[in-house]
Amino acid sequence: MTILEDQAVVLFQGDSVTDCGRNYEDPRSLGTGYAFAAAAEFGRKYPDKNVTFINKGISGNRVAELEQRWQRDCLDIAPDYVSILIGINNTWRRYDSNDPTSTEQYYECYRRLILNTLKLDIKGLILLEPFVVPVNEEQKGWYEDLNPKILAVRELAREFKTLYVPLDGLFSSASTQTGSAYWAQDGVHPTPAGHGLIADAWLKAVGAK
Repeated sequence: MTILEDQAVVLFQGDSVTDCGRNYEDPRSLGTGYAFAAAAEFGRKYPDKNVTFINKGISGNRVAELEQRWQRDCLDIAPDYVSILIGINNTWRRYDSNDPTSTEQYYECYRRLILNTLKLDIKGLILLEPFVVPVNEEQKGWYEDLNPKILAVRELAREFKTLYVPLDGLFSSASTQTGSAYWAQDGVHPTPAGHGLIADAWLKAVGAK
C-alpha cells in the first residue's frame, strides 16, 4: 500500500537527471524522465488519490545550487513529500573542470537542506543516491570521489529515517546483463530504459509497486 495520501503534493528535486527537459514556464511540466514516468504510473494505478507531482530539477545543479534555490523551489511550495537526487555533478566537475566538492562539504550542505525541509513538518523524504554507469575507463575512476558521497547520502537517510533508493547499486546490477550504455549512453544521463529503472525503484520505495 502506498504511503502517499489523497491530495498529497510530491516534489522532485535534483539536477539534469530529474530536470530531463521540463518546461520551466509550465509548473505542470514533469520533463520526459523518471519523474514523469513515476507520476504517470502512480496516477494510472491510483486515480482516486489525485496526487500532485511537481518537478523542480535544474540541469547542472550541484548540492550548493540546490541549497541556494531551496526557499523558492521547495519551502515556498510546501510539499508533503520531497524526493531528492543530487550529487553526480559534484563529482563530475572535479574531473571536467577541476572544481571538486569535498565529501564533508557535500554532506554538510545536504544535511542543511534536510534540516530546512523538516521545518515544514513534511510527511516524508525520499533520498535517491547519486550514480554513475561507467561507459569508459575514466568514469570508472569517478568512484574514488562518488563512493564517499553515496555513503554520505546513506548516512543522512539513516539519521533522518528517510526512504532511500539505492540507484548506483541498481544500475550496476542491471548493467551486468546489458552493458552500461543501455541504461545511460554517456554514463550519467539515463536512457528511457534507465529512467524506467529509476521510476520503478522510486515507486517501490513509496509502496506503489
